[in-house]
This record gives sequence, structure tokens and C-alpha cells, in this order.
Amino acid sequence: MDTFLFHHLTREEITACARAGYAAVVPLAATEQHGKHLSVYTDSLIGEHISTEAVRKATAEGKAKLLLTPQLSIGCSSHHLAFGGTLSFSSETYLRMLKEIGESLIKDGFRKIIFINAHGGNANMMNQAAQDLAVQHPVWVASASYWNAAGDAMTSAREENRGMVAGHAGRFETSLMLALDERLVRKDLIPEEHTELDWIFGSRAGTFIGCHGKLTGADGYTDSSEAASAEQGQAYLAAIVDGVAQWFVECYATMEKECT
Repeated sequence: MDTFLFHHLTREEITACARAGYAAVVPLAATEQHGKHLSVYTDSLIGEHISTEAVRKATAEGKAKLLLTPQLSIGCSSHHLAFGGTLSFSSETYLRMLKEIGESLIKDGFRKIIFINAHGGNANMMNQAAQDLAVQHPVWVASASYWNAAGDAMTSAREENRGMVAGHAGRFETSLMLALDERLVRKDLIPEEHTELDWIFGSRAGTFIGCHGKLTGADGYTDSSEAASAEQGQAYLAAIVDGVAQWFVECYATMEKECT
């Protein structure tokens, strides 16, 4: 049994961890269409692997005391609903849910909360929820999507990858899924060509530009998966886990300071 898993512990054990200064790590993901070739659970499978292995690594090295809560596997995916195969909360509902999850953890005694995200549509609401919790309660709160938290690992992936990183249902995510569970990749349906819409995320960091009906890329994915491989996915996952684990350690070190 992994003792860093919140849901494997009893209420008394969780209370003891909160009193001992553990941080609660809350993983966020999605259930949504990923083109014709990938499972709708792609973001959740990727996110669960990264969050679990990063917490395992950070706690095993003794550099952080972390408890990983159950993953929230439905997110803000309204821009995917038109394609089918998608479950979504509205942004208003999702923001409220994240705040209430945080408030539940605070009532459980936690004073350190970390959100780690695996779906782009969740990011803005996650960051807002983290900010609101830190404003309204005497606690530390951190939030990041894995592609931001992993830092150098993602920079390297962007340099090597011909498609968008992280993108949506393209070469990058397909490689990760081939590494995690190739049974969930319909190899005969992997698209060889794709009309890339490179303006989707804005040309400058922190900006947004979008158009109705085109926020997911052409036909619901951002780039071709023709060159995806399990070997590439394994390398990316290992580097991302290392990067996220290091971010957890850095967050925890900061959170050890007084927050009053």
C-alpha cells in the first residue's frame, strides 16, 4: 500500500498527517475527446501517472511530506463537447468545486495545498481557486500544470518535437499514451497529416487568442501523431516526473515558512 495516498488512509491517519505539516497534493485532469485515435481518458491517465510518480519520488527522497488526494478526472472541457465523448463542468462550477475541495482540506487540518493539473482547460480556474484560497484562509497554496512545473523537461521536449507540446492529441500526447498503455491507442487511426493552427495559445507567453469552434485545433487535435513512439513517450514521462517532483520539493520548502 502506498502510504502517500490520501484515500488509502483512515481519518485518524489523515488528521495526524495534517498536524505533522504534510501538504495535500490535488491532481486535476479531464475526460474528453482526443481525436479518433486516443482514449477520452488520455489526460487523466497521463496526469495520474505523473502526479503519483512525482509524489512517490519527492517523498521517497525525504525532501517533502506529501499526501496525494484522489484525482478529479472531469474538468473544464466545454470546448470539446461538440465532438462528442466529453464530460465537462462549466468554468463557474469547476472554480467552486476546486475552492470547496481546498476548503475541505483546510477543515481537515491541512495548511499546505498543491494543485497539479493535466488539462489546459482547467488551468485558469485552478490558478484562480488557488489564489482565492490563499486570500481567504491562512494557508499556503500552489498550482501548476505539469508542463509548466516540469520546466527544463518540457523545454527539451519542445526542441525535439515537431508538433505542439503539450498540444492536444498530437505527437506528444500520443507518445505518452503509447508508453503508458498502447492498448488505448488506435494505431490504425493515427492521422498522418494535420492542418496546424499555431495561433491557438497566443504568440506570447501569458496571452490568449481564440476563435469559436477552433479552440481544440482542426478536427479536435492540434498536430499530427504520425511520428509518435513509445520510446519517446517513456523519455518524456521520466523527465516530466523528475521535474514535477522537484517542483513539489521546492513548493514544500517554501511552505515550511510561517504563513500568518
